[in-house]
Amino acid sequence: MKTKMRFFGSLFMVLGMVLGALGSHYFKKILSAESLSSFEVGLRYLIYQGLGLLVLSSIDFTTSKIKKYIFQLILWGTITFSGSIFILSFKSQFSFSLAWIGPVTPIGGTALIIAWILTTREFMKKTLLN
Repeated sequence: MKTKMRFFGSLFMVLGMVLGALGSHYFKKILSAESLSSFEVGLRYLIYQGLGLLVLSSIDFTTSKIKKYIFQLILWGTITFSGSIFILSFKSQFSFSLAWIGPVTPIGGTALIIAWILTTREFMKKTLLN
């Protein structure tokens, strides 16, 4: 699990750096200010979750099952949350409707919130048990 968390944490960081560079040098030329602002929200959360995975990879949880569950929530939550925001930021560039993607964003956000609540609960358990 540690290796997977580090891989995806690093991948999210690389994607964050590449997309950030594209955003500041190229996307600002083709996106409206509002779309660019939304894109930056997705980017920020991608980087936060990447850093989170890197940190969490080195922490022992009460069980490997809960660590795997938290990892899955962060992985898929980030992909759906940030990914949907990235896609919606470019909706003006497409000739078809992307409205169906809008409801995906809160699903990803909810997964991330649950992951961090479970992480907090795990830290509370460790604190209270020691």
